[in-house]
Amino acid sequence: MMLAGLASAAGVPVAPSEAAAPAKGLWEAVLPAAAPGTSLVSADYAPAVEGLFLAFEQQAGRRLTPGEKGKVGLKLYADSGAGMATPQPLVHAVIEALVRRGYARENIFLVGLNQLRLRLTGYLPTDPKVAAPFAGHPFFVLESGRFYDPVWYYDSPLPSRFDPILSGRQDANFVARGDADLDGLGKNIDRDADRKSFLATPLFLDADFWINLPVYTDHEALGVNGALVNATLWNASNTSRFFRSNRSATAAVAEMAAIPELRQTWAFTLASLEKWQFVGGPAYNSLYTLGEPRLWLGSDPVHMDFLMEGRINAARKAAGFEPLSDEIRTLEFAEVLGLGSRSGADPVRVENVAARAP
Repeated sequence: MMLAGLASAAGVPVAPSEAAAPAKGLWEAVLPAAAPGTSLVSADYAPAVEGLFLAFEQQAGRRLTPGEKGKVGLKLYADSGAGMATPQPLVHAVIEALVRRGYARENIFLVGLNQLRLRLTGYLPTDPKVAAPFAGHPFFVLESGRFYDPVWYYDSPLPSRFDPILSGRQDANFVARGDADLDGLGKNIDRDADRKSFLATPLFLDADFWINLPVYTDHEALGVNGALVNATLWNASNTSRFFRSNRSATAAVAEMAAIPELRQTWAFTLASLEKWQFVGGPAYNSLYTLGEPRLWLGSDPVHMDFLMEGRINAARKAAGFEPLSDEIRTLEFAEVLGLGSRSGADPVRVENVAARAP
């Protein structure tokens, strides 16, 4: 199915909100403060996750219980490398909250982009003798090519290769390589494949819903690397081509996030502010990271990214750096396509709730 053309902190001054009213569809839970040199554990996240889930369920008017497909997907972020990835304790807490609501563990699957980075961040074992940290859960590594479908893609005229000679040869090389991991995708590639970014179909074809689990960094071309980007460019094939310019990358993020099938199953974004980066991203640099004991759950990714943009710019200013470029219009484009609002309302604070059996 062709989808082309679819309108489809700790010590840091935070920029003041433009409005005093609490945000609609955005909640915040307070996390314990980690001791110096340590990280939070699953037990620290569990009450916050439960409180946020309950707030979302109350507003949505439904429980996050198994539906017709009986599966749920978790989209991880590990692409900044070791030191800046979706916290594993948060993922464990989310899994336990879903199990309490009736999901079987084997029907809660994890999705990541790059196998090497997933290993470097501890999501996949580096030694075959070591048990996987999420054993029992299907783990889909998108760059293997096995979890894209040739009929589901985002079409853009920008080719994947910038050399006009090489770009015309890519399809032939793709098919000739005969990669067994592609499960026939290469055999069905047509001559226009350079224009296509294939989508992670398990999230919207196989699951009742999926949860976006980004972390926040700055990004030279995109401004804020967070909720919108993790759901789009880090969730599809052949997207590095968009970083040729700020305009192509920002437009791609907005247009991919607007694809109806992806939006309909994207339940919400859950982001920990335990650690975030304000300069040098998306590659991890510990010199430019900060943290706050907060966990956000939001159904408006534009609003979440907007609030983090304010935090990132405040941190950059405090450290003597220029703010993110005004020419980066990711959030503006996303707002125009109806993906959310850049209004300045703050999250609604919710109480942590002790996990309990159903």
